[in-house]
Amino acid sequence: MKPFFYFFLIQVFLTETLSAQKNTIQLLNQERNSSYRGLSVVDDQTLWVSGNNGTVGLSTDAGKNWQWINPIGYEKIDFRDIEAFDENEALIISAGSPALILRTTDAGRSWKEVLKDTRPEIFYDGFAFTPKGVGIAFGDAINGKMPLLKTTDFGQTWQDISSNLRYTITAGEAGFAASGTAIFSLPTGDFWIATGGTVSNIYSSSDRGETWQRYSCPIAQGQNSSGPFSIAFRSQKKGIVVGGDYRNDKHTEKACFLSHDGGKTWHPSSQPISGFKSAVIYLSKKRLICTGTSGTDLSDDQGKTWHTISRESYNAVQKAKKGKAVFLTGDKGKIARLVQ
Repeated sequence: MKPFFYFFLIQVFLTETLSAQKNTIQLLNQERNSSYRGLSVVDDQTLWVSGNNGTVGLSTDAGKNWQWINPIGYEKIDFRDIEAFDENEALIISAGSPALILRTTDAGRSWKEVLKDTRPEIFYDGFAFTPKGVGIAFGDAINGKMPLLKTTDFGQTWQDISSNLRYTITAGEAGFAASGTAIFSLPTGDFWIATGGTVSNIYSSSDRGETWQRYSCPIAQGQNSSGPFSIAFRSQKKGIVVGGDYRNDKHTEKACFLSHDGGKTWHPSSQPISGFKSAVIYLSKKRLICTGTSGTDLSDDQGKTWHTISRESYNAVQKAKKGKAVFLTGDKGKIARLVQ
């Protein structure tokens, strides 16, 4: 019987070892000293990143190797958000003035400027797209009006739809360009935008940005460093916002709220997240992941309770649009993946 007993012990050891290795963050690349806040994952092998110093990267082997395809002439631009449609076509949007949207169709070998706004006050926070190429970009308010852009052709052309949002933005209310996820869209054409600062609001459109509703959000607010930094929905009703105060990133109160009515009302998670988070996504109907300078947390019950899997600081997290792979990006050139 001894051989069978030893075999049993080995099996138990291997099972526990494999289990311990799951739900961990594996660092893949740290070649450059850039801060990556833009992240778009096309499939399990193809991902794009963007960040400061005009940095744009493309990997077609699940993050092992990278092509650095920085647009020539834009070396000082901070590209806070990126949207990739495949291994060849992608869009990047800048934060600050001038506001720029660049497009490539040849894997970054060349870039075309498809939008430029030179107003000194302009500051875009990010954009979101449906699978059919409808996209909306939003920015911080100018004279009480939120800048809104819309495309229906995968970013080839853009139109100003700022007049569609009829609400006056409160002084000190703004978006956060921390991960490009303060705006979110569903394939149905539903869009949500989260703002913070002096006051936190959720702006919702169910008709691809033609009309908008505004709802208050009880997340941490009142300071220019506080509010909802990321919003995500798994259906037209079920959604989540995370954030907090990035200047006090270990503070756990009022940093995560859930909605069951499309963003009209919000209630706190039954267990708080581990601190400030700048990005959140649904991995499945029940499973979520959020990350920020305070670390990375997972939830297996639709965001009600959370457990920390890493204390390492990251800015963004995204799941493959076609696949299961999950990647994270951060400061100091950090690119990592979630081992599931």
